[in-house]
Amino acid sequence: MTKRSRTAALAIVGAASFALAGCREEQVDARAFPDVDSCQAAVGPDSLFSAQDCTDAFEEAQQLHAETAPRYDSLEVCEEQYGEGNCGSEAQATSGGSGSIFMPLIAGMLLGNMLGGRGVGAQPMYRNSDGRFTTPGGGTSYANNTGKAKIGAQAFAKAPTTIGKPPMTRATATTRGGFGSTGGQRGFGT
Repeated sequence: MTKRSRTAALAIVGAASFALAGCREEQVDARAFPDVDSCQAAVGPDSLFSAQDCTDAFEEAQQLHAETAPRYDSLEVCEEQYGEGNCGSEAQATSGGSGSIFMPLIAGMLLGNMLGGRGVGAQPMYRNSDGRFTTPGGGTSYANNTGKAKIGAQAFAKAPTTIGKPPMTRATATTRGGFGSTGGQRGFGT
């Protein structure tokens, strides 16, 4: 191999490494809380968020829940995905909507300290029928709804809106393999 060929090969390898490094998802510090009170109790001098951030994040999680939570045509189908007692009617879950459409109940919230000065991001969390937790996008499930971890910023991307869409039936929920059953599984440390 000539000197020129080696230089070109090194340049290609270096460019490929740089490109692959650029493909890694941005990681953010995240915390999960079962409710706003536990979030506010965790605020301290080394916290990445304030008590007001907790309140704002919980309101954001509730709004996202109303807009993006999976909707089902029966309580039975919803509880097959989320477990007995973890679902309610759309009217109960959103203070409006239909009494004949069912949604998972919020079982916590996920907060992330977004990089680049974008503030705190939030997502509602739901308990699955297997006892794990997931967000509306359902791509990743978490071992619990308390603790902290570094997770991909994509976990805070808004899931598609489900308002006004036909609710899932047993057949469509089965075809999808159950909400949140795909993707990675993570745990939160304390």
